[in-house]
Amino acid sequence: MLNHNVLHKKKILIVTSEFPPQPGGIGNHAYYLALYLAKNGYAVTVIADQRDVANVEEMTFDAGLPFVVERIPLKKQRVLMYFNRIRKTFDHFKNVDYVIATGKFSLWNVAFCSLFYKRQTIAVIHGSEVNFKSAGIRKAIDASLNRFDTIVAVSDYTAQLVAHLELDIHVIANGIDLEKWQTEKVEKIVLKGNPILTTVGRVSTRKGQLQVIKLLPELLKSYPELQYHCVGIPTEAADFMEVAKKLHVSNHVIFHGAVSDAELQSVLMASDVFVMLSTESDTGDVEGFGIAILEANALGLPAIGSTNCGIEDAIHPEVSGFLVSNKDVIAFSTALNELLNNKELYKVQARHWAEQHDWNLIIKHYISHLL
Repeated sequence: MLNHNVLHKKKILIVTSEFPPQPGGIGNHAYYLALYLAKNGYAVTVIADQRDVANVEEMTFDAGLPFVVERIPLKKQRVLMYFNRIRKTFDHFKNVDYVIATGKFSLWNVAFCSLFYKRQTIAVIHGSEVNFKSAGIRKAIDASLNRFDTIVAVSDYTAQLVAHLELDIHVIANGIDLEKWQTEKVEKIVLKGNPILTTVGRVSTRKGQLQVIKLLPELLKSYPELQYHCVGIPTEAADFMEVAKKLHVSNHVIFHGAVSDAELQSVLMASDVFVMLSTESDTGDVEGFGIAILEANALGLPAIGSTNCGIEDAIHPEVSGFLVSNKDVIAFSTALNELLNNKELYKVQARHWAEQHDWNLIIKHYISHLL
């Protein structure tokens, strides 16, 4: 339903470094931001890179959207894509009311274009793009952020990463599409293990699958039938499995790889606890929020997540799950025991927490900056 309280159809340009159907948290956020702004009566255009060589999947996806997506054609020379993105952004700048930038290059791009056309600009920062170890890149990002009218951080943690700029940062939590995460729509399956722990996300240092594997030798003393299931692109799966073998826990670790949305939901529904012990990588790649946690919560699955990252905003401690140090096996075991002994309570509380992050509610916070 369109929001007829919007008096005239304001035009919004979203410039993003990622966009579905290819995976990525920034792209997922940009998609729902565009979708729910369109649902509320705004004319939305998205500029994003083509990431699929064949381009068939992206063209099919874009054709079914209630807003316009303009893809930057894929080139072997990436610099040509950067140039084309700047040119296309510049062309749109003069014809819109607001410009929203999300992702590292998008921040630079929109900041540069704002030198020539004065439009209301909003930067959405997620985490890694404001946490580079390179001093030069960080200064460039800081200079870009200083040119924006409004800065939105997806978590308090992300906001703290740019606290040195002494800017007015607005924290708007990530949202989920609750309609997509309904238990009655999920096909039930049976997974190996008791209890069953599950992590969803690219198998990488940031998502923390390795940290969970390192805790398994101790956890198996209390839960000998425990199984750890990992769903997501298996980027570092082979390396992590080698560690599991050295720790003699490889029989308790299963990498499913990338799966469909339906399969993902079935795995979550068959699990006991969602786990995300995120770790900062050597390059500064960090978890800015952890949207997969809320999606699991929506299906009644409580979570255990790590402190000192954006996950602190994604978990309501002792309500939707627990926050622990990612190396503290005692704290992890205590949290796991509490969740397993009070399954029904935490199932209800997790769902209620997820409901508070429905995009129908989250979009209102963004719209408040578009008036």
